[in-house]
Amino acid sequence: MKIISFNEIKALNISPEACIKWVYDAFCSKYTAKLPPKISMKIDEKIFFNTMPAYLPEEDRFGVKIVSRYPQREPALEADLMLFDTQTGDRLAFMDGSWITALRTGAVAALTIHTLQRNEAKEYAFIGLGNTARATLLCLLSIQKTPIHIRLLAYKGQEVLFMERFANYGNVSFSVYQSADELIDGADVVVSCVTVATELIASDEVFKKGVLLVPVHTRGFQNCDLFFDKVFADDTNHVKDFKYFSKFKQYDEFSKVLLKQSPGRESNEERILAYNIGIALHDIYFASKIYDLLACEDLPKINISSVTDKFWV
Repeated sequence: MKIISFNEIKALNISPEACIKWVYDAFCSKYTAKLPPKISMKIDEKIFFNTMPAYLPEEDRFGVKIVSRYPQREPALEADLMLFDTQTGDRLAFMDGSWITALRTGAVAALTIHTLQRNEAKEYAFIGLGNTARATLLCLLSIQKTPIHIRLLAYKGQEVLFMERFANYGNVSFSVYQSADELIDGADVVVSCVTVATELIASDEVFKKGVLLVPVHTRGFQNCDLFFDKVFADDTNHVKDFKYFSKFKQYDEFSKVLLKQSPGRESNEERILAYNIGIALHDIYFASKIYDLLACEDLPKINISSVTDKFWV
């Protein structure tokens, strides 16, 4: 079994375009894969472990992602993955999941925007400007060839760092807003990457006709569940217990849009909400591809089983 670190994954310099292709391919394989609901276990109100398994028959790989959150840890949120060969049962790798989590999340959001946004969308509003938002814009700019304008919600100077990160990109410009309502009013696409929201982020009337809303961590937009024309999600199990699930006007899974089994956007007037919360299918698909890229590398190995015959106790 190989041990694959964050630095070894980062050193591969995997392009945003490759990340987009990987999430697309994984979405298209969703209905041949096995994707049990994740198990979430809380230690207390602030500490949790999520266990997320997935089986990819087309890759002959099975894997499990474990996400943990400890507020005093830096970073507070960490992820690790185990990868197995389903033909032999061999343990292939134990790897860091931080890079995979950030880039697969950003790539899913970017693919969703590219697929469901209205024609000639130009105004993009971003709330929450951490790694997830950066990964989203990196991936979006890799497939969005026309110039776009990014609206940023000011928060503790993060907007300055965000603009500095993309200063060398010629097809994007920025402006900064002090309130969510002003930020969202008139935007074609709204992307929220905030992880905590104790109340609604914006009022109903600021979401114009034709807007696409992508709340990556779902918080703060429950009002939109009730009046948006269509809702898409990466997996029904993620949203079926939402308070207003039964009141969605139209609902389907995003994979069916990519597979041409659902029409997706049908007019520039539709308000569309996309709840792509994050599924292990993408994590394990990324892990499998990264394992193959590093197959020839002389990485640390560990033999965690010295037993070769049946034993008795």
